[in-house]
Amino acid sequence: MAGKIDWENQIGRRFRFRDLHVFFTVVRRGSMAKAAVELGVAPPTVSEVIADLERALGVRLLERGPKGAEPTLYGRALLKRGTAAFDELKQGIRDIEFLSDPAVGEVRIGCDESIAAATLPRIVEQFARQYPGVVLNVEDIDLRNYPPNVRELGFDVVLTRLQGPDEEIDPFNDLNVEVLFEDQLVVAAGAHSRWAHRGKVDIADLGDEPWILSGPNRWNYRVVAEAFRRRGVPMPKVCMKTSSVHLRANLLTRGELITTFPESVVDFYARRFGLKVLPVDLPRHPWPVVVLTLKNRTLSPVVTAFIDCARAMTKQLTKTTAV
Repeated sequence: MAGKIDWENQIGRRFRFRDLHVFFTVVRRGSMAKAAVELGVAPPTVSEVIADLERALGVRLLERGPKGAEPTLYGRALLKRGTAAFDELKQGIRDIEFLSDPAVGEVRIGCDESIAAATLPRIVEQFARQYPGVVLNVEDIDLRNYPPNVRELGFDVVLTRLQGPDEEIDPFNDLNVEVLFEDQLVVAAGAHSRWAHRGKVDIADLGDEPWILSGPNRWNYRVVAEAFRRRGVPMPKVCMKTSSVHLRANLLTRGELITTFPESVVDFYARRFGLKVLPVDLPRHPWPVVVLTLKNRTLSPVVTAFIDCARAMTKQLTKTTAV
């Protein structure tokens, strides 16, 4: 077992960020040979760096086996804290870039498809007018299918939806959760549908219509199922299961299909795709649109500017919707 480590003599003079980078690369690639190829150095150089780290810390960081190199208990501890240190260092460099020239920089954004389809474009338009030189790197994600670690995914900020009242307000322990606005689920059809001009539609009347919904584990399916259950009628025929906003919007313009959308999506797409919200009473549950950031990360000025823009835009959006 390692004793107390003398920072000045053992670490301060021998511990380099380059060595940490080599260690992280070995862990990520699972092999010293593969890490050497990625780093553009000879394999013995990688082995020597790892050995120096282990001597400095007095513990074994990697287990070498037939499946490759895997971090030990000590290696995982260094990986966790070291990743955070590197992350903060990169944030510091980006801060300097932005402070020296506020017109440049980059924000990495993870975003649910339904938000990327309707809410994000409004934020981007406003942000781009203020910071035309900043690059917004947007990746469409579904956090339900990703590990709950925004740092590993490399995002500065994530825009997503909480999936219902039974979901914890902060499902990820290492994240800040800020609610931008409360969305609602609505039932929609194409503007030329026979249902589009009805003054009132009972959801039971839609039981024989072809529906597009997502899977049973998704929020929109569960709300619709609850609405039919309250009326004492079975679920309708689901002719397609998809979460794609664009696919549902396009299909509604071509037939008598029924689907659900977040209210913010219909507000954005109604004219473009000829969508019509049907006057159907659905169970009213809040559907929060949230912004996620890391708790232990100091946000860079450019990321803060983006979040401020998101707050301002969604505040304006909710006011317009209320009117």
